[in-house]
Amino acid sequence: MTYSEAITKRILALCKERNITLNKLATLSGMKQSTLENIVKGNTKSPGLRTLHRLSIGMGMTISELLNFPEINDAIFEDE
Repeated sequence: MTYSEAITKRILALCKERNITLNKLATLSGMKQSTLENIVKGNTKSPGLRTLHRLSIGMGMTISELLNFPEINDAIFEDE
């Protein structure tokens, strides 16, 4: 699994868990829906810290909580 795939999996799982759409998450995060869609579609390979921070705020969590999941914690990523 690549870094971008892991982030996408996490975003989609959190949206499902919170019963919100990507559009709603984009609104809650103060970002364009197209930015979030580019992350989820894999067009953005390595979302920046500012973007991840905005997503964490939109999810009502800290960035540490956003990035604390097995696919990130247990993975060794190769350069993409």
